[in-house]
Amino acid sequence: MKTSLHRPPEDLQAAGAERRRTERVDLVVRVDYKTVDELFSEFARNINEGGMFVETEAPPELGSPVALQFRIPGSEEPIQVMGRVVRATVGDHEEPPGMGIEFENLDSQSRELINQLVRSLRVGTGD
Repeated sequence: MKTSLHRPPEDLQAAGAERRRTERVDLVVRVDYKTVDELFSEFARNINEGGMFVETEAPPELGSPVALQFRIPGSEEPIQVMGRVVRATVGDHEEPPGMGIEFENLDSQSRELINQLVRSLRVGTGD
């Protein structure tokens, strides 16, 4: 069992927490992602313009690059973006097993779509 997948090194944990500038909102969308040698289809559980959490029983190693493709509500075209695994969880009563992915090259149009979605979902939860 690779424990390094489940417990990020202190520097990666801290860096990931510090880099998240905006709160993620809950959103379940199907995400197709590719690692160097495999293709997966899973569900994202939350998102913001900086990244997303993807539920999976077998996350790639921390620091692994992943190519993501997903469609958010209100968008006709799927968003395609490269990301990097910055956090992995084994699952517990607070969070399912999965991985936190930080986007690396999100284009401005996709970023704005995600921002609009996040804003609309925040307004919906505040009522």
